[in-house]
Amino acid sequence: MEGGASIDSWTIIAILAKAAGYAATLLAMGGPMFITAFRKAPADVLNLARRVAVTAALIGIAILAMRFGIRAARISGMGLVGATDPMMLGFVWDSPLGTAAIWHLAGGVLVLAILSPRPIGRAVAVVGAVLIAFSYTRVGHALSDPHLLLAACLMLHLLMAAVWIAALAPLRRAAATPGGAAILHDFGIMASVTVPIMIVVGIVFAWIMAGSVAALIGTAYGLTLLIKIAVVSILLSLAALNKWRLVPALVAGTSGAATALRRAIVIEIGIVALILLATATLTTVTTPPVHLSEQRVETPRSPLEVLVSPVQRDRNVSDMTGVSVRRIA
Repeated sequence: MEGGASIDSWTIIAILAKAAGYAATLLAMGGPMFITAFRKAPADVLNLARRVAVTAALIGIAILAMRFGIRAARISGMGLVGATDPMMLGFVWDSPLGTAAIWHLAGGVLVLAILSPRPIGRAVAVVGAVLIAFSYTRVGHALSDPHLLLAACLMLHLLMAAVWIAALAPLRRAAATPGGAAILHDFGIMASVTVPIMIVVGIVFAWIMAGSVAALIGTAYGLTLLIKIAVVSILLSLAALNKWRLVPALVAGTSGAATALRRAIVIEIGIVALILLATATLTTVTTPPVHLSEQRVETPRSPLEVLVSPVQRDRNVSDMTGVSVRRIA
């Protein structure tokens, strides 16, 4: 299909690593914001959110480092040898991924401040969350034009999604905690603001990348995006069920409400995993329709020459992050 890259074993590894990285990133970003918004929640709920955020921040940094090797393997075509080749790793570091990694690392370190129970710790961690979100504007589809609008949309989308995803485990704990129903109720009120923002900016971003309704049907990017939207719709439906039926039942003390709500949250977590997998596929092996006309196909020759182009900036298949590979005689 037009706009889709070939998939090999390293591509699959890249997709899985990116999906895991997205999960860790969203949990790390959302944890400090959840703790800040619900700082009066029961201690065990806050402690769980704190542990998840810190663990996710550390895992996210580790996955980010691993992605350098995966990227080097893919652009070199040399597999494991390329993944450990200093020259190839240097080229990846000089690409937009290297710039994004610096911001991500700084943000991840600041998120660790959430271990402090003091307000300054929460404030520093929230700043870290914003820096991690900013790092994603330095690589991938967000580098397209209009860059400022796409960057703003992406940051808002990530931050709003992070609050929701990072809240799932703590809310599941709160459902079984005395007084936890109030937290779930308050979160539902907050989500009535954050979720629409997440949806609107996501639509704006996707529309700019697609360029037209026809592109949603005739391209690999459009098809993958439609699959993601379908899964997100299921997630939103389940979240609405929780807000309008299960949470009120929990507040009213209905028998079995807590069990049903905890089960529904587990299902939400599973659906989120599918969404992240679809997103990783979208940003790894598809080219946005607005960039299809810019693609250039070069005949492979040898030996290997790697060119890092700050101007091209990841305009083709997004996983290349500005690094193009060709062989010359």
